[in-house]
Amino acid sequence: MFISNAFAQGAPASDPTGGLMQLLPIILMFVVLWFLMVRPQMKRAKEHKAMIQSLSKGDEVVTQGGIAGRITEIDNDFVRVEIAKGVEVTVQKPTIAAVLPKGTLKNF
Repeated sequence: MFISNAFAQGAPASDPTGGLMQLLPIILMFVVLWFLMVRPQMKRAKEHKAMIQSLSKGDEVVTQGGIAGRITEIDNDFVRVEIAKGVEVTVQKPTIAAVLPKGTLKNF
């Protein structure tokens, strides 16, 4: 009378792919993200680690802060860099951004 009858709906049609087609764009997005962002970053980190391991006394380097100098002493975690005649600073190894070609500091 006042309340209408409620009938159960039929079962939804089953997806023959098992819902894989709905997840495919998300999976594809993660694959693209991996190749465009994560993988190159891992490659750069590996190259930086190899550069840090190959540092030697006398190398001319630039720190991440932009200080250029010549390595005078190498410790396990720290490097002493001569930035001017008689002026040395101690920096952590990971802060070395680049190794310069020999003779670069003579041009400054």
